[in-house]
Amino acid sequence: MRGVVMHAPGDVRVEDRPDPIIEEPTDAIIRVTAACVCGSDLWPYRGAGEVDRAPMGHEYIGIVEQIGSAVQNVAIGDFVVGSFVASDNTCEICQAGFQSRCAHQVMMGSIGTQAEKARIPLADGTLVKVPGKPTEEQTRSLLAASDVLGTGWFAAVAAEAGPGKTVAVVGDGAVGLLGILAANRLGAERIIAMSRHADRQSLAKQFGATDIVEERGDAGIARVKELTNGYGAHSTIEAVGTQESMLQAIGATRPGGHVGFVGVSHDVELDGADLFTATVSLLGGPAPVRRFLPELIELIMTDQINPGVVFDLTLPLEQAAEGYKAMDERRATKVMLTI
Repeated sequence: MRGVVMHAPGDVRVEDRPDPIIEEPTDAIIRVTAACVCGSDLWPYRGAGEVDRAPMGHEYIGIVEQIGSAVQNVAIGDFVVGSFVASDNTCEICQAGFQSRCAHQVMMGSIGTQAEKARIPLADGTLVKVPGKPTEEQTRSLLAASDVLGTGWFAAVAAEAGPGKTVAVVGDGAVGLLGILAANRLGAERIIAMSRHADRQSLAKQFGATDIVEERGDAGIARVKELTNGYGAHSTIEAVGTQESMLQAIGATRPGGHVGFVGVSHDVELDGADLFTATVSLLGGPAPVRRFLPELIELIMTDQINPGVVFDLTLPLEQAAEGYKAMDERRATKVMLTI
């Protein structure tokens, strides 16, 4: 099969990879119909951490082609969506709603789903069948549900976005933008998008943002407080993962507020005394997308939400390297790869 492999930072190639096989009775093999490039894929692409001929991709939709002998919840021919973390969905951590930290988790990034086929471990707990036949628009949205929509949704839930709340969103990538959609869907009264890019500002407004703040750092914090009578936001989504973005998120949140942080953390260090005096609640990490998939699939298949518009560049799998380059250069917010 053909699949994306990152040989080194900035060196992405599409090449022949071995076809996946059933390795455990709980596995399924899917024919991937679409995948995408994630903002987190850009970290190794830009040289953060070592990478050496790594299979790439962790977001996917597809059709089940083979199942292991223990698989019961999906069947050959089912159109499915899965999370970027494979989980059994039965352990105590999963049952508490944190499938991304399942006791038996498998990170799909270690398998690589930017490929024609993929092995899905723990298929019964990971894959969710899509009812009916999705339209092209719904298909794009279902792909978003595999990670960025589910991650944005978790960030909004973790930040306790809801009726009467003011929500600030730090980060205008796909996750931040879909965090805005989630906060709006959860009933937030006001949503402040922190963005400097006109195209992303426009999409933020489409998803429900009521205010745009272009300032960053201390100036961004001051502007959010100015918009909230000096208090700060009730709920803040942090969707970047840098020191500046985390400090900005905490600083923009009022005492007693909540921060949902889902940006993949790189070199973030928090001062204990500053955190103590901030008096905010922090909840985040790898999003338990599987928790939200049934609800998100229902919203998508009934045309209540359209997160797929976040894909502003669509390329065939063979042009994956151009997709990485476009996102790295901010010429694209989110790249969909058709297979």
